[in-house]
Amino acid sequence: MAAVRVAAAMLGRLLLLPLLLAVASDAYDGGGQPPISRRSFPEGFIFGTASSAYQYEGGAMEGGRGPSIWDTFTHQHPDKIADRSNGDVAVDSYHRYKEDVRIMKDMGVDAYRFSISWTRILPNGSLSGGVNREGIRYYNNLIDELLLKGVQPFVTLFHWDSPQALEDKYGGFLSPNIINDYKDYAEVCIKEFGDRVKHWITFNEPLSFCSTGYAWGTFAPGRCSPWEQGKCSIGDSGREPYTACHHQILAHAETVRLYKQKYQAVQKGKIGITLVTNWFVPFSRSRSNDDAARRALDFMFGWFMDPLIRGHYPLSMRRLVRNRLPQFTSEQSKLVKGAFDFIGLNYYTTNYAANLPPSNGLNLSYSTDSQANLTGVRNGVPIGPQAASSWLYIYPQGFRDLLLYVKENYGNPTVYITENGVDEVNNKSLPLQEALKDSTRIEYYHKHLLALQSAISDGANVKGYFAWSLLDNFEWVNGYTVRFGIYFVDYSDGLKRYPKSSAHWFKKFLKK
Repeated sequence: MAAVRVAAAMLGRLLLLPLLLAVASDAYDGGGQPPISRRSFPEGFIFGTASSAYQYEGGAMEGGRGPSIWDTFTHQHPDKIADRSNGDVAVDSYHRYKEDVRIMKDMGVDAYRFSISWTRILPNGSLSGGVNREGIRYYNNLIDELLLKGVQPFVTLFHWDSPQALEDKYGGFLSPNIINDYKDYAEVCIKEFGDRVKHWITFNEPLSFCSTGYAWGTFAPGRCSPWEQGKCSIGDSGREPYTACHHQILAHAETVRLYKQKYQAVQKGKIGITLVTNWFVPFSRSRSNDDAARRALDFMFGWFMDPLIRGHYPLSMRRLVRNRLPQFTSEQSKLVKGAFDFIGLNYYTTNYAANLPPSNGLNLSYSTDSQANLTGVRNGVPIGPQAASSWLYIYPQGFRDLLLYVKENYGNPTVYITENGVDEVNNKSLPLQEALKDSTRIEYYHKHLLALQSAISDGANVKGYFAWSLLDNFEWVNGYTVRFGIYFVDYSDGLKRYPKSSAHWFKKFLKK
């Protein structure tokens, strides 16, 4: 009986919890900031949450899915993951997608950005291995469930989990062969799902994939020069990041051409790419540091935006990287230029940038090519509060500055904010009630939405905003040691989902 009483008391506390959090979040206005709500944004503006397949789905060995480079990386190098974990189960969205869609509907979001696992569709990466109908069925079910609940699907075709079979066959994105295999994969998805999916994103953050995977070696496929952070046994940090991203840009452009020529008129959808960048503030007032901030932006953002808008890489990259940077042929330049309906933009943080003298010509690497020293701290003072991730400093002003920079320098393209968010440490000793209080996240979102609203009122052409992330999840090399979710996932109790204070805040924000 004692056990029954304890269980009843715990159940009572759990039932009271959402009510207590709702009261707490209603009382919290975002740190004394001006009030903001859905009504503060233009009619038709889309609000959603974002996720990715390897971080969410699990079901790694189920439903005919083939291995990706992240399966290989986490299993062969568990020492490179903070808690030696992997995405085999992740947060089990593969089995719980209906519950997760119900959570979104309850919150009141308009859209859900998720990625398709390439190897769940083509287990060996190419059409030669056949299409996995079970994988098609899973994504059909997810898309149909979203639409049934009034949530628009925004689908990312590639979120870093390239097929291990293609890595083994020809080196993955280091080979131009990947362009046609990726295009074939994309066409299968467009044919199968394009009658219902009206927003396609070809690639998520090619910058992150190429820098972490091929320059630093800290992410899959774990390639870099031996002196780099990842201490890799194979790779070339001065060449391979540029090669891998060159092929991503070309695969993107070929897929956009395919979509526009064969499918867009009938399916009436849009296609774009998601890029990530920090904003950069000169370390001090000087011409050399101003130039360093601009170079840092070129090497992180211009690397992709310049080809998409102008058909070539930024001058600073061409000058500093020289023959290690691939060139577009005149035909490729025409193909890439203008190859988008919209740009997805992920923003998290801002850095100071200081001029860095050129290296001595040895140890060439993407890491130092920009000749900019990047830091979140100046004279012992951080640029903004530091989150759980060492790289994430909270600086909402940079969000506004970046959007206005895009407007002024790149012709004000249609933009969707496809990720924006902040993490806290996964403190396993906290009681559940305490773990659900995330006032820092509420303040982060409140201030960033104010910055976004300000940029829009100054003419930035932004059409939607996706919070990262709906749920706590597998956060790449951080494993499960940090939490980005609006919903708490209880890793020690069957992956149960609980709304954090920020979920209640968002629900109130989104009320129509």
